[in-house]
Amino acid sequence: MREALVSAYPWIKAIHIIAVIALMAGLMYLPRLFIYHHQSEKGGEAERYFIVMERRLLKGILNPSLVAVWILGGLMIYANPSLLSQGWFHVKLAAVIAISAIHGVYAGAQKKFSRGERPRTEKFWRIINEVPFVLMMVAALMVIVRPF
Repeated sequence: MREALVSAYPWIKAIHIIAVIALMAGLMYLPRLFIYHHQSEKGGEAERYFIVMERRLLKGILNPSLVAVWILGGLMIYANPSLLSQGWFHVKLAAVIAISAIHGVYAGAQKKFSRGERPRTEKFWRIINEVPFVLMMVAALMVIVRPF
């Protein structure tokens, strides 16, 4: 099995990168929807529209892409276990775990928004909107520069 993964490694890596791009796009868009949701009238048409958009983004893009990122990343580690002994990879993995935790925060917030609640504040969502991008920069720099 490992030999098959090694020969398919470039394809696995390419699809992994595509999944990361989809995940990051969703993670940077969902908090914007939360901000607009905060600004909408409670119980109004716009709020109902945001609830649908947030759910579709989470279920249709964010959840599948996060699963794909982890499965494909796991396959790459299985095919190349030496990654686990490299310092840059530990930093990258920490960034990916943090990104995954933010996904969890977003998923929990989406459920609250769908119940008519307004979790956190607009300011919180404006600030946290930047965090996944910074973590993605760390991960990308680790993979490309490999400073450790």
